[in-house]
Amino acid sequence: MHIVRATSIRLVALLGALSVTVTGCSVFGGGDDDSISVGSKEFNEQLLLGQIAIVALEDAGFDVSDETGIQGTNNVRASLESGEIDLYWEYTGTGWNEILGHEVADASTDPAELAEAVAAEDLANGIVWLDRAEANNTYAIAAATDTATALGITTMSDYAELANQDPDAASLCAAEEFLDRVDGWPAVESTYGFELPDGAVSEMELNVIYTRLPQADPCNFGEVFATDGRIGGNDLVVIEDDQSVFVAYNISMTVREDVLEEFPEIAEVMNPILALLTNEKMLELNTRVDVATEDPEDVARDFLQQEGLIEG
Repeated sequence: MHIVRATSIRLVALLGALSVTVTGCSVFGGGDDDSISVGSKEFNEQLLLGQIAIVALEDAGFDVSDETGIQGTNNVRASLESGEIDLYWEYTGTGWNEILGHEVADASTDPAELAEAVAAEDLANGIVWLDRAEANNTYAIAAATDTATALGITTMSDYAELANQDPDAASLCAAEEFLDRVDGWPAVESTYGFELPDGAVSEMELNVIYTRLPQADPCNFGEVFATDGRIGGNDLVVIEDDQSVFVAYNISMTVREDVLEEFPEIAEVMNPILALLTNEKMLELNTRVDVATEDPEDVARDFLQQEGLIEG
């Protein structure tokens, strides 16, 4: 993808809007008409991505409303469709399964094909998906390194065998959404051929899971996201999804079509950022938030400055 630096972005914005910069007003014409509401889900990666969008859009001249931290996919998507927010970061696998309602098994195993299919279908709903980032924050099951070693678990097929033989040893911590989503725990149990009893499953906030797995209390295994910095920070190991139950969850930005038609400059700001979001970059940024407990806005601003997308 072609990376447009900050100077070019601002130039495109200025020319496209046919406006001039006025002190105290946006380069897109000023007033409330150029106010953009940015949403996100509630977990740390989404909060960080939300701040990246906010800082970048503000630098481009937009008046931005921070509506990040919305609980769950259904709620943030409903906010987008209703106009409560104008854009938010989403994942291609979530688009295919959770939003468009397709079966996990029917998803393309090619990330680019999956992204294209999701974008084409969702456009009929008035939602535009911008470019696909390389970063793939797919679901994963993890355990403390010592726990996985002691139990001899390296693959999800190993885990399934353990779950059938000793459900308590296969105890799981997971967030409500993962336990309910068709592309989450139900898909794992169906694909690998086991059913963990309710007593072996502990529902808790996702952020708490990373802190409980090192103690193997109250569970030996837990839901994580593949690009989460707390995996390394807490000496966890991801259990290999050897039957590929989890589809690609590449990061993208979803925008209402009417908003993008009014402000096409949004794509000029966001697509260069998406081009930079690799797995390695997301792990680096997430570790700063998840492990070093840096403020997401500070990390977002530093990232954009280092990449030359905003002025220092």
